[in-house]
Amino acid sequence: MSSQIVSLDSLMASPSPRRGGCASSSCGTSARPADVDPAIWEKIKDHPCYSEEAHHYFARMHVAVAPACNIQCNYCNRKYDCSNESRPGVVSERLTPEEAVRKVVAVAAAVPELSVLGIAGPGDALANWKKTRATFEAVRAVIPDIKLCLSTNGLVLPDHADEIAGMAIDHVTITINAVDPAIGARIYPWIFFDHKRRTGLEAATILLERQMRGLEMLTARGVLVKINSVMIPGINDDHLPEVNRAVRARGAFLHNVMPLISDPAHGTHFGLTGQRGPTPAELKALQDRLDGGAKLMRHCRQCRADAIGLLGEDRGQEFTLDRLPAAVTYDPAPRQAYRAFVAAERGDRGAARADALRSVGTVTDDVRLLVAVATKGGARVNEHFGHAREFQVYEAGPKGITLTGHRKVDAYCMGGFGEDATLDPTIAALDGIDTVLCAKVGDCPREALAAAGIIVSDAHAYDYIEAAVGKVYAERFGRAAAVA
Repeated sequence: MSSQIVSLDSLMASPSPRRGGCASSSCGTSARPADVDPAIWEKIKDHPCYSEEAHHYFARMHVAVAPACNIQCNYCNRKYDCSNESRPGVVSERLTPEEAVRKVVAVAAAVPELSVLGIAGPGDALANWKKTRATFEAVRAVIPDIKLCLSTNGLVLPDHADEIAGMAIDHVTITINAVDPAIGARIYPWIFFDHKRRTGLEAATILLERQMRGLEMLTARGVLVKINSVMIPGINDDHLPEVNRAVRARGAFLHNVMPLISDPAHGTHFGLTGQRGPTPAELKALQDRLDGGAKLMRHCRQCRADAIGLLGEDRGQEFTLDRLPAAVTYDPAPRQAYRAFVAAERGDRGAARADALRSVGTVTDDVRLLVAVATKGGARVNEHFGHAREFQVYEAGPKGITLTGHRKVDAYCMGGFGEDATLDPTIAALDGIDTVLCAKVGDCPREALAAAGIIVSDAHAYDYIEAAVGKVYAERFGRAAAVA
C-alpha cells in the first residue's frame, strides 16, 4: 500500500474507511489458549489489557478528550500537567477530538505496535460522550482496524450501552469498587446524577445499581467488559471477593484488582488522610483468593489517561501537540508487517513455553519460586538490570508458570553510572523475590542483592521469559537434565 498524506480536515471528514491491519485473520492464532473461544480470541489477541499474552507485543494509546467527571472518588485527583506521575486521571494535554485524531494518526505512523485506542479520562468517557463518540468515529474512518476501548465509572452506562454496541466498541472497562452501598459510601463522597448532586448512601446506592445494570446490558450485547477494582485496605479488601462473584455472575470477562495509590503529594482524600495502599504481598494474596472466580488481570500498570506505548512504558512526551507535524504520513504497511512478525514470534514462544511447562512438571514437590524479570517487551529477558524501571513477576510451580504482577523501581543506572542510592528501594521493591533475570548486570548490584538474599542472573539473556523461568525452576528443584 502506498503512503497517504492526511490533513486534519480530511481526518475529521473522511467519507469512507481505508483498509488496514493484519493481512490475515489468522494472525497470532497459534497462541490462542485452549479454553478461549476463537471468536473471543479474535477480539483480544492484539489487546494488551484484555490478553496477558498480547501485552508483550502490542501498544495502547489513550487520548485525553474527556475532562469532566460525574462522581468523586476518594482516591482520585485529576491533577493537570504532571508528566512525571504515572497514575489514572493524570494528563499533560487535554485534547479536542480534532487534536486527538491528529495525534492518533501520528502515533500509528510511528509506533507499529499500536493496536488499541482508549479513552480513559482524565474524567469519565461517558460523562463526555459527545467528545468520545466524535473521536472514535473520526479515528475509525482513517484506521478501521484499530480497536476501540473506553473506561467509565458506570453511572450513565445504561444510557449509552446500545450506542456503544452499535459503534463496535468491543472493550469497555467499568470501575466497580463495591457492591455494598455502605462500603461504597466510604469510597465515593458524591455523584452528580439526574441534574442533582447526591451524597452518602443515596449516592452509593444509585451508582452501584447502575454499574450492575450497565454491566448486564453490555455483556448481553456481546461487549467484552473488564472490571477494575481498587484495593483499599480496611475498606473494601475483604469485600472484593463478593465484588468478584457479582461481576462474574453478570458476565464480566476480566477482573482487575489494582492497589490503591495513596501518596499525600497527589492531593487525594485518601492520601491526605493517611489511608495506606496494599503491599505487593497483600495484593497477590487477594488475587490468589479470587482465582477460580472471574478471570483475573494481573498485568495492569494503572496507566495515565494519555499513555502511549507498550504497558510498562509511556512515550506520551514524544507526541505532544507541539511535536506533531501539520500533515501526517500514515502508511498501514508497517503495522501489517509487525503483526506478521508477532504471529511468527507467538508460534516460537508457544513451543518454548510448552517445553518450560514440561520442565517444571518434572518437580514432584509442591514448591514455588517467585522470579522478577527485566524486559523491554517481546516476552523475552532483554533489559539491563540497571535500566529497568519495573520487573515483571512470575510464579513457577509444578502446575505451571504464571505472571502474578510487576514491581516498579527507579532505574539504577543514570547516565551510564550505577547509583548506589537507588539500590535500597529496589531491594525493598523486590521483597519476597527469589531470583531476578535480566539481560546484563554489574558486579555491584549483583553483590548487593545477593547480600539481601536475592539471586541476580543474566545467564538467560534474550530467552523467552517462560523458558528462562522454567529452566531456573527446574535446575533449582528438579533434574537439570530435563531442560538441557
